[in-house]
Amino acid sequence: MAKRPESDTFIDMFGRFGRDLKLPNVDVEAILSHHRKNLEALEKSARASAAGASSLLSRQREMLQDTLHEIADMAQDYRAPGDPRELMAKQTAFARKSFETALKNAGEVAELARKSGTESVEILRDRIKEAMEEIRSGYDKK
Repeated sequence: MAKRPESDTFIDMFGRFGRDLKLPNVDVEAILSHHRKNLEALEKSARASAAGASSLLSRQREMLQDTLHEIADMAQDYRAPGDPRELMAKQTAFARKSFETALKNAGEVAELARKSGTESVEILRDRIKEAMEEIRSGYDKK
């Protein structure tokens, strides 16, 4: 019994199976092309998701570094002796600035996540539309 190479992909095996059966009116290459496009769309979507996650993590790291620098600057200001009212005013200003920055950062992170998710879903949505057109055109030929 001849031993087949183990490196055959699922698509190769499916194509060989279809050709070996010699089924009438079945365009095995069209089926393979269709599934190849599906896999390419999934890969493209996954890459878009990974790129979005990477940029999101990078931006969050930048935000954290900025926050740590602000805290370090505030700590330096606390070391200087001064009027308690002035110190209280600095604390209030820092708290207000921290809250505003946290809101802005949360909005930016949410927008980055939304864009990443939207791009990934759009790739898949476009492929589904394309696949439906391929199916329709296949029925129109008959």
